[in-house]
Amino acid sequence: MKEARPEVREKTMAPWPESDNSHADPNKFVQEEKEKGSSSNNAHSSGNKIELQPTCSTIALVEEPVVQQDPSDMPKVKDPEIKWSERDTKGKITAVFRGFGKVILIFIFLYFFVCSLDVLSSAFQLVGGKMAGEIFRDGSVLSNPMTGLMIGILVTAMVQSSSTSTSVVVSMVSSSLLTVKAAIPIVMGANIGTSITNTLVALMQAGNRDEFRRAFAGGTVHDFFNWLSVLVLLPLEVMTGYLYHVTSAMVKTFNIKSGENAPDLLKVLTDPLTKLIIRLDKKVINEIALGSEAAKKKSLIKIWCKKVEKVTLSNVTVPSPENCTSPSFCWTNGNTTWTLMNITYKQNIAKCKHAFVDVGLSDETIGLILLALSLLVLCTCLILMVKVLNSVLKGQVASVIKKTINTDFPFPFAWLTGYLAILVGTGMTFIVQSSSVFTSAITPLVGIGVISLERAYPLTLGSNIGTTTTAILAALASPGSTLQNSLQIALCHFFFNISGILLWYPIPFTRLPIRLARGLGNITANYRWFAVFYLIFCFFLIPLTVFGLSLAGLPYLMGVGIPIIVVVFVVLSMNFLQSHCPQILPKKLQTWDFLPLWMRSLQPWDELVSLMMSCLQLRGCCRFSKCCHLPEEEKKAKEIPIKVPEVYENTAVIVEETQPVSKTQDPQDVKAVSNCTAL
Repeated sequence: MKEARPEVREKTMAPWPESDNSHADPNKFVQEEKEKGSSSNNAHSSGNKIELQPTCSTIALVEEPVVQQDPSDMPKVKDPEIKWSERDTKGKITAVFRGFGKVILIFIFLYFFVCSLDVLSSAFQLVGGKMAGEIFRDGSVLSNPMTGLMIGILVTAMVQSSSTSTSVVVSMVSSSLLTVKAAIPIVMGANIGTSITNTLVALMQAGNRDEFRRAFAGGTVHDFFNWLSVLVLLPLEVMTGYLYHVTSAMVKTFNIKSGENAPDLLKVLTDPLTKLIIRLDKKVINEIALGSEAAKKKSLIKIWCKKVEKVTLSNVTVPSPENCTSPSFCWTNGNTTWTLMNITYKQNIAKCKHAFVDVGLSDETIGLILLALSLLVLCTCLILMVKVLNSVLKGQVASVIKKTINTDFPFPFAWLTGYLAILVGTGMTFIVQSSSVFTSAITPLVGIGVISLERAYPLTLGSNIGTTTTAILAALASPGSTLQNSLQIALCHFFFNISGILLWYPIPFTRLPIRLARGLGNITANYRWFAVFYLIFCFFLIPLTVFGLSLAGLPYLMGVGIPIIVVVFVVLSMNFLQSHCPQILPKKLQTWDFLPLWMRSLQPWDELVSLMMSCLQLRGCCRFSKCCHLPEEEKKAKEIPIKVPEVYENTAVIVEETQPVSKTQDPQDVKAVSNCTAL
């Protein structure tokens, strides 16, 4: 790919304005002045010699557009200040040790980053876990596919774990509170809700506009894939039930027995630290969803970590003598029948050793504390990790890494590169046992330009498959009573992602998530508040609105939903026609200029948000200090007029500051070119 070079144009300089004593030929005038001053120069040899240069204007009549690199593209590799061949032996040894130290720092920051994600999930479960259980409790509402989808999004976004929400669904299906058909939309919603984590991670790179543009695109490509897959596959599943029938046939065909659980490879490394911070009893959420009133009063915080089961022979009452364990151990006393029976009970042996075992605070309070701390550690680790990566990825090292990750196979097999990336994403997610951890780790790499968006997309698709294989292995370890249901739900999740990949990856034209994510990244880079609005709108406002309308009844849901769908369809159709064949539209409809500015642009909303933020800052400033009372001199300050010599009175002088184009400038910016000399 050839680099775009700026177009070279001949620069035309404006002549100085004529005056009464001006000379027709400036060069000749300079020569005459030199000859006249030769005698005086001999007499005063110690004086300063003043040489007049040929005069020219500093005003550029022609402005050259500066051809910049697309900010969405990967940045150019920066060469190191000192090349390796120019270093001496001591410098080379220092560089090697410094490189090893930076690599060790990256792994340390990555370890704490993953641990903070685990604690963040626990914090969300403490804050919203019981509410999530209450939402799952009403099985009649979950029979509506749209309601089930939105509840899956809401619950997974609240607890930050698709594994938790899926395990609750499996428990409800095994207890006959929910059918497998009704559980499929919830699993689809959980697939969408789990992608909020890497989108939150992308927000941490908002300090640099171009990095934020790429990072937010890399984080939301997962969102768009899940949303587009649901828009196509959920109606197909409602009409045909293909996921249910395919997975049901597979479960019935194979004689599957319970096995061992999947190995927790990443948990072995992170549990020693995270278990010292907090430990949760996730069975409480399942019990609340199953309708247990006693579970509502329980705490999600695990107090006793070591328990033993003891069996004792005790006298118990039974309804009738037929229920006695043995005729020799059965007697009656009036209307009461007694028998001897082995009773199993659990005895607490040792308490857990995490930080919140005996603090006496509510679950919500501890959850908010952990939420703040985990976000602080997450942001700090991410910022430091990005800075260290930026310092490492320079020169030849960066070129090798980028070529290795982003280069396709030779021509006949170039199409296989993406599928290899899918396999890599599947394997890595299987190792770390979490799609959120893997996608959150590659999001900052997309931001700093190590991984391109086109390569991050298949890695994300592989991560979606990897998390379903983990769920399948977990289902195989279920007890016999829940094995069939849990395995069928896990297979539904697997085939849903496979169907989505077949829809949105094999043909390059169908890779819409890449284009949509890049467009959203450009919008959020210019209007950064829109990123927060997108998160709240897509993961909370839409699910809550649809859930509320579903509770009101199907007529309300259809009455509000159908007009919105029609409007969205019309807008998308108009955009397509305006960009591809505007001639078939009436002249007024060829653009959106007939609409008010606030309906077709985010600029008025950006001004409103900026005004609100300024008011909040000013209010805080006035409350805590007197900085809002500006001095009278500042209020009456005006521009200082510049006195122009008489010879320039009839000339319009434009002074432009020539500065190098920064990363934050828009591509439309231009740079004035001046070829000036001073008098």
